[in-house]
Amino acid sequence: MKMHLSTKILIGLVLGVFAGLALGSDGLPFAKAWIAPFGTIFMNMIKMIIVPLVFSSLIVGICGLGDVNKIGRVGAKTIAYYLGTTAFAIVLGLVLGTLLSPGTGINMPSGDVKAAAKAAPPLMQVIVAIFPTNPIDAMLQANMLQIIVFALFMGGGITLVGERADSFFKFFDGMAEACYKVVGMIMWFAPIGVFALMTPVTATYGPAVLFPLLKVIIAVYLGCAMHAFIVYGFLLKTIGKMNPMDFFKGILPAQMVAFSTCSSSATLPVSFECVQEMGVSKEVSSFVLPLGATINMDGTALYQGVCALFVAQIYGIDLSLGQYVTIILTGTLASIGTAGVPGAGLIMLTMILQAVGLPLEGAALVAGIDRILDMPRTTVNITGDATVALIVDKGEKDREARLANS
Repeated sequence: MKMHLSTKILIGLVLGVFAGLALGSDGLPFAKAWIAPFGTIFMNMIKMIIVPLVFSSLIVGICGLGDVNKIGRVGAKTIAYYLGTTAFAIVLGLVLGTLLSPGTGINMPSGDVKAAAKAAPPLMQVIVAIFPTNPIDAMLQANMLQIIVFALFMGGGITLVGERADSFFKFFDGMAEACYKVVGMIMWFAPIGVFALMTPVTATYGPAVLFPLLKVIIAVYLGCAMHAFIVYGFLLKTIGKMNPMDFFKGILPAQMVAFSTCSSSATLPVSFECVQEMGVSKEVSSFVLPLGATINMDGTALYQGVCALFVAQIYGIDLSLGQYVTIILTGTLASIGTAGVPGAGLIMLTMILQAVGLPLEGAALVAGIDRILDMPRTTVNITGDATVALIVDKGEKDREARLANS
């Protein structure tokens, strides 16, 4: 009996956790020297394919939508779902932060606490920066937002030109298909890569080190689980007309990769395979998923809500209603500019802390356990991408059916 990919990845993940606990801090040098490199190789292979995959698949997805009106309709629905669920996630994070009070009773550490906090760029600067002056440089730098914007314009241009640009479209279509095959090759190595990524992380932190900030970890993990199963489950059941359990079973391989890599962008190739196996068209998935990997940050947004309250509680600062609203609005809009790579949420947190006048030094406390918190929030991010892809695809298919019957 052939073992499913998700089973192999899960085995790699579990073995990585046990190996890390067995090695402990004493075995950390061995884990970093001889195990971690295989995780680096896995990540490098995924990073190698991200830019050509996103660029080509997004162009094919836009062209496949057929007309500019459809691009606008699908794009508007996709962004509305993404921003709506992100705002809800921040509210849920604030509620859990209030109920669990993760910052109560934790003393501020002394020393170079300011080191981990970085200044976040102004929101308008982030918006301006998504429009590339040199698209080739954007690809070299792997600036996903700029690549997506350029792909949107290119796809729209090819669609408007029509028949004369067919050869151009076929080139990107062939490129996208080749990228999918390369992804299949890379995923053969996934269980080993996941094992190699998890072992040093578990050896570094271990259960004892996590105890002082256990409430923060519980709040983020609980919130992520609630958002995934309740919010996405509700949307899938009511709008997508799909059994949520079937969905979560289908998206499991992507969730395992997201949990271990902490990168929405790195998980993108696996997400493509998962949603297409569940019946989502290539046209919709090629448009919705790359966009979601960059602007849909529900798990990260929830984390912002919990951590903002955590910092406020540590410093003994009571937030006003206006500050709560500012956290929600800033977090929702800032998610558009948060790259889908490990650790990017920490920069977004400093942006929110700055917006509501909380000490940026508080981000240093979260930085110590950021990797542990990055795992569930990235998993929720990619789960949200897949949920929206299914819902949007269902809406487009229903529309086509109505038009065919009219």
